[in-house]
Amino acid sequence: MDPLWINIFRKKLDDESLAYFLKHLPIFSELSPRALSTLENLVHVRNYEANETIFEEGDPGSGMYMIRSGSVQIYACDQSGAEDELARLIPGDFFGETTLTAPAPRSASARTMESTELVGLFRADILELAERKPSVSSSILLGLTRVVSERLQAASQEIRRLRIQAGERVSPGNIET
Repeated sequence: MDPLWINIFRKKLDDESLAYFLKHLPIFSELSPRALSTLENLVHVRNYEANETIFEEGDPGSGMYMIRSGSVQIYACDQSGAEDELARLIPGDFFGETTLTAPAPRSASARTMESTELVGLFRADILELAERKPSVSSSILLGLTRVVSERLQAASQEIRRLRIQAGERVSPGNIET
């Protein structure tokens, strides 16, 4: 095919496009171009002002958010109401992914630290996609499973390291590997 026609008909993944952003997130990095296009039409782009609450601890979880621009603080409140910062997230980070497949209350609160653009993917969208395009939803869920597994393994290693550092006896019976 003439290169001119290839350039006209090819959808470019420039660094400003939503597809480019999604493709560079670990969950979606292995999606085919067709699956990526489907995902691009499935997600919800939302803009928040600085210090705006995204969700609060205990709220029903309905899906995940990906930070396209801006920053987000994840925090929990102790019994006296004092905030304990758990994480500060920047563009390319994502949060809330564990509620994408299983309804559960949010385990922490999230708020923007500056003007922020988030891309949301919600359980209802994944369930609808599973009906219409099961192979695409399977690819997304496999990517999610891979990332959650990697995070669990890293958390297990960190717990083991902290226990060893604290002088605890670490055995296979008291921590998963």
